[in-house]
Order: sequence, then C-alpha cells, then structure tokens
Amino acid sequence: MTPRWGLPPGNRGVVAVGPVGLQVLGRSPLFRYEVHRWRDGVIPDLTDAVGGAQRLSSDEQHARRLLDLVPDFPARTWGRDEQATGDMWNSNSLTSWLLARSGHGVDSVAPPGHGRAPGWAAGLVVAARQKTS
Repeated sequence: MTPRWGLPPGNRGVVAVGPVGLQVLGRSPLFRYEVHRWRDGVIPDLTDAVGGAQRLSSDEQHARRLLDLVPDFPARTWGRDEQATGDMWNSNSLTSWLLARSGHGVDSVAPPGHGRAPGWAAGLVVAARQKTS
C-alpha cells in the first residue's frame, strides 16, 4: 500500500484504490492510496520496518490464498472508522485483514516491543464480519 502521488508511471500492480482523510478528497491523486500486488514487486520502505520480518507460516497454500485476496481488500477511507470497528483504516488494517482472511493465525502476532499498530484491530473486525456473513 502506497500513496498514489509520487510514483513512477507504468505497471505497479495496482489492484485497489482508496481515499485518504475524507472520501471526497479521494477525487485527487494527492489524497488516494493504492494497494499493489505484482510478481517481483517491492516494498519501498521495507528497510524502515521496525523489528524485522515475522514468519507466520511456510505453507504455500496460505501464501497463495493471501495473494489471491489482495484485490478483494475493502479500500475504505484511510485514517477513518467508516466501518464502526473502533479503529482507523490504514495499512495495518490491510495486513491484518489479509492475514485473517487467508487463514493465518493472527493471535500470536504483535507489534515490536514498545510499538503500536493503529488500524490492526479494524482489519481483524472487518475480516471476522466477512467470515460470518
């Protein structure tokens, strides 16, 4: 997930787009985010990740299911709680939603020491609602 602005043109594997801040602002590329999925894709800020990667599974079916779900991510307004989850919608919501929907165990996942993950609960709540409906 990245901001819409400032990215080079071309195939970046965009599978979903959502507004940032207010839904009406999403008409401008300055207030839109993109969700990407493409072969050999990169995570531009991977080196800034705190605490390093966490391996949750080595099961290929879980990984494939997660990647298959990326285009289905509900691209709601970034930074808002439009879905009445008690938490804002953001990139952490994307991560937790994908993990929960793909069958990964998310109970053992936690932010690095002294870290926080705003938006994480929103993704889990929406994923649980979708499983029951």
